[in-house]
Amino acid sequence: MDLVALQGTLDNASFAVLFITMLLYWSSAAFPQVPFLGTLGTAGMAIANLCIAGLLGARWLEGGYFPLSNMYESLFFVCWGLTLFHLIAERMGQSRWVGVATAPVATGITAFAALTLPKSMQVSSPLVPALKSNWLMMHVSVMLLSYGALMVGSLMAVAFLIATRGQDIELKGSSVGTGGFRTQIKRAKTEDYQAPVLAFTSSGEGGTAVLNPPAVKPALTLQRLTLAETLDNLSYRVIGLGFPLLTIGLISGAVWANEAWGAPWSWDPKETWALIVWLVFAAYLHARITRNWQGRRPAYLASLGFVVIWICYLGVNLLGKGLHSYGWFF
Repeated sequence: MDLVALQGTLDNASFAVLFITMLLYWSSAAFPQVPFLGTLGTAGMAIANLCIAGLLGARWLEGGYFPLSNMYESLFFVCWGLTLFHLIAERMGQSRWVGVATAPVATGITAFAALTLPKSMQVSSPLVPALKSNWLMMHVSVMLLSYGALMVGSLMAVAFLIATRGQDIELKGSSVGTGGFRTQIKRAKTEDYQAPVLAFTSSGEGGTAVLNPPAVKPALTLQRLTLAETLDNLSYRVIGLGFPLLTIGLISGAVWANEAWGAPWSWDPKETWALIVWLVFAAYLHARITRNWQGRRPAYLASLGFVVIWICYLGVNLLGKGLHSYGWFF
């Protein structure tokens, strides 16, 4: 079996399937009366997940090591984690809007890895000495899985903000636990109606009565409110899955660093930004159990987390400095 040819086929197939899946999810949102579009989108996401798993498995067989040694492999691993947690979130919420938000990001990741990265960065190469450790699978895989989960949760928060049009919808948590976060939407805040006001304007000696209808804040429909509740719930639950993975990844990285470099923490750019990611999502989870911090404000924090993840994962790679130099572009 030609593993190199198989990898080339699978990475292009992953991109093609995800692109079609993205169109299916968008079509299902545009034409909700066609139920099979969402089902086809879910099937496409599952097929893409299997294609990426096959690609990573072929790399493992070819190189003889867990495939996380370069940018190409890590991008596909992140995409595999994202599609996996997408399927989990979609099963939790039974909402096609999960795919509307996540499919474009998954498609973009595979396009960047398969079509943009130069061939020299895609080929399987021997591990650098810093990565020849059993901690590679433990630390790097858990970190990338946590990124996949946190991205899905953050995208649900972005979708929540879009669904609510940025309005301050009050969400009151009735229970926090393993079963998820139940919310109750205060609909009265979105149904603001004011009676017309009879105003008088004067001109010269007389006055004229004018009926001035006040501006009415557009109300969110019940459908949007229900969607917002679902997206907010999914965001909290998926981030609740990704945050412990991120914590385990940071701890395992500190243990590995102590073994390899003699110190558990050295304020390397990658370490620093990973800590920032942890702090942002810790603040989000804390906000969700704070009475006066519900609705759009935690969603803004989660949306910020999406940006911070990409700064940590790719942004600091442009610096070309630090102990994680084997992961830089240059």
